[in-house]
Amino acid sequence: MRRVVSLFLPHLAIERLRRLDRHATRPPERPALQLPVDDDPGACSVPRGGGWRPGARWARADIPTRQDVEGENAALPAHAKPPMRELGRRSEAANHPFHGPAQADSHDRVAATVAAFHRAPLALVGKVGRREEVVAACDGAAALGITIGMAATHARALVSDLDIRPSETEADAAMLDQLALRAVRRWSPIAAATPPDGLWLDLTGCAHLHGGEERFCRRLRAFCQRAGFTARVAVADTPGAAHAIARFGPADIAIVPTGRTVEALSGLPVAALRLAGTVLVAARKFGFERVADLLPVARGPLARRLGLAAITRLDQALGAVAEPITPRTDEVMPVVERRLLEPIVTADAIAQVMEDLLGDMAELLRAKGLGVRSLRLGGLRVDGTEQVVAVGTSRPTREVSHLLRLMKLRIERIDPGLGLEQFYLAAPHTEPLDAVDLGAVLAGEVLVRDPARLVDVVAGRIGADAVFRIAPVESHVPERAVMRADPVVAPAGWPKWRRPTRLLARPEPLWGVIALMPDQPPRRFEWRGRPHKVVAGDGPERIHGEWWRRDAEVWAVRDYYRVEDETGGRYWVFRRGDGFVEDTGDLSWWMHGVFA
Repeated sequence: MRRVVSLFLPHLAIERLRRLDRHATRPPERPALQLPVDDDPGACSVPRGGGWRPGARWARADIPTRQDVEGENAALPAHAKPPMRELGRRSEAANHPFHGPAQADSHDRVAATVAAFHRAPLALVGKVGRREEVVAACDGAAALGITIGMAATHARALVSDLDIRPSETEADAAMLDQLALRAVRRWSPIAAATPPDGLWLDLTGCAHLHGGEERFCRRLRAFCQRAGFTARVAVADTPGAAHAIARFGPADIAIVPTGRTVEALSGLPVAALRLAGTVLVAARKFGFERVADLLPVARGPLARRLGLAAITRLDQALGAVAEPITPRTDEVMPVVERRLLEPIVTADAIAQVMEDLLGDMAELLRAKGLGVRSLRLGGLRVDGTEQVVAVGTSRPTREVSHLLRLMKLRIERIDPGLGLEQFYLAAPHTEPLDAVDLGAVLAGEVLVRDPARLVDVVAGRIGADAVFRIAPVESHVPERAVMRADPVVAPAGWPKWRRPTRLLARPEPLWGVIALMPDQPPRRFEWRGRPHKVVAGDGPERIHGEWWRRDAEVWAVRDYYRVEDETGGRYWVFRRGDGFVEDTGDLSWWMHGVFA
């Protein structure tokens, strides 16, 4: 019989932030106060071990205890037993309330009370539609009237010192993914996250490894408490039933016996079936408050009232419809290695080992349907040191010849020393690799038009940061209109206006400019110490500053011209200002680009 565990973390987002705050602002530990202790205080009426004076009547060893007196009274005949009045007059020593040992749980209760008193109420706010709403609230905020779905402005007005922070949905999902990965590695091979606040664990066949279901639930809940999370755990025959009981059940740990799923679900509200808000409104309209109200109703009328989704959820919780759990996979880095009989030091021998390792890696990747984006080769020398080199690709691939060519570019960086006796090849970054399109090859086209190989080779020689393409950006200012992009992907959406082939990183000033104001191109200018006589020009092309960025660009104006000098050089120059209003620019001339 299938057994599914549902772990519910009701305050995951709140307690995750609490953990971050606690680790970030942890106060320094104060040293314990050490008082001088005299092991031999001399003659004293009070013993070193504590308690009362040794000469006191109640401290003598020959005084009978209460159990001894009761045993003696029970052995007496009925006419000789003392009356209850005399038994009640008997005086005994009572434990002093401040001298007795303190209970273990009292310290925890006091510490929790003090921590809750000094902790400010916390609420998380997220964007829901067009307004900001409270998506999570701690117990202190809930006690002050903060509810889920309340507007953020209402919450601020209701509690003045409310600590409001933006919700981090991606961080919460990452935390759930980490818990699911830990569950796969430690508890069950089938575990999955149930966003936004829970986990599913399939405990079928592995409960005995943890000492049974009850002990496993206690250990799971104790683990969550040590991690700083409030947890509720439920075990049932179906994932839907475990999910419902963990969130709406009466106990923090609930174990439903096999075959009693219907009985456990009957008393739960309809919202436990993971229904949408509109379905819950319809259920209240027709008087369905508990799951037990849905069971006697025929499926046809119930589907017309609540929809097919409600029928599916009900059948999944009861086990009539299968609900598989897609487990969180524990990805293992592909690694292959070779141990050599004798150390090697030559480049040819190292290249041969690289080829053998790449062949093994290609077979491993082909079985998993993956391609590599980066490879790391490590060689262990006979003196115990390690030599590591790495290569990267612009696209996922498992072609041995291409990868071997990239790896050979790194041989010169390997110092064999006295010899290399062991190699390993790891793929830290892999991606799914689909089937390769061979239509062009089968048609007889032998020219490879994919630039990925060329990019990989060039990047392997001069560095990956030195190879890039220029992509357009929606901006009229030339220096902001382009950005660096992936060299493999061809950018699209270039504007129709002409721009120089080479755009200078920063405009360079021009000197000795002769131009007819206000709209004529320059007739002469000096750039980088050389004079240029203009024989042809076109313009102006007026570009205004982007006023929404800063105040200095409100009146900024540039008039660009395309000019050609007597030697055939074509340049892109501009004048600051429109020639009429002084605030638009100082009428200085600048070089901004060169045409091919």
